[in-house]
Amino acid sequence: MPSTRRLSASDCLQERLDMSTLEKILMNLEQMNRKMDLLLGKAPLVEQGPLDAFALLDMPDHLRKTAMKVVLLGRCTAQDVSNDTGRARAVESMYLNQLVLMGYIKKERKGRKTFFFVAELREEN
Repeated sequence: MPSTRRLSASDCLQERLDMSTLEKILMNLEQMNRKMDLLLGKAPLVEQGPLDAFALLDMPDHLRKTAMKVVLLGRCTAQDVSNDTGRARAVESMYLNQLVLMGYIKKERKGRKTFFFVAELREEN
């Protein structure tokens, strides 16, 4: 005859605590997952508006200089920006990626090169 074990009140309370703990762990993992997506560049940290004069004025000088070169050059690589600014390519690459994370510019990889550009504004009809 199969035995049926009856749970005591303390056992039920312990099971509820365990589920509550598991739910908290799940919520923390999901939150960490979202943050990792942001850090890995899968989504902009902050959804910014267009790269306009006000946005440029709000930027630190080093990012403003890089952003202005992207606007002037159009579609460009970190090396292109570096040639115009006189700063090292690695520095420009870091600044360009910061601008991407801020949501002001976009990047696209073609072969071994990564191109940066200002996203075009869509005209509304």
